[in-house]
Amino acid sequence: MSDYPVVHFEMPYDNGPRAQGFYSEAFGWETQDTGPDMGNYILLGTVPAENGRPSEPGGINGGIYPRMADRPAPGVCVGCDDINAAIERVTSAGGTVHGEPVQIPGVGLYVAFSDTEGNDLSLMQPNM
Repeated sequence: MSDYPVVHFEMPYDNGPRAQGFYSEAFGWETQDTGPDMGNYILLGTVPAENGRPSEPGGINGGIYPRMADRPAPGVCVGCDDINAAIERVTSAGGTVHGEPVQIPGVGLYVAFSDTEGNDLSLMQPNM
């Protein structure tokens, strides 16, 4: 088993309320708009969570954010215990990290990266 599981998914949106309504209606996912202070990120709850983490084994939750031409569009978020070590592993393996890790309040450290094939992903070091 890997020390780097998929822990979150992300997708961009063009119209937040429309996208929020779609995922709620189509799949019954709980949605939470974090507002302008958090970049209009909308959390998508696919399974119950405790302390911001899925409480069902193997479950992952996600989020959607405004589409921006200059921002990578990560699809999956890979969990790690040490984001700096994970960044080193990504770059050593030929990936490209986009910027410096940022602290997402109540969640953890986050940074986007691209793999060797140009696919956009992200890393998350959850708050403990």
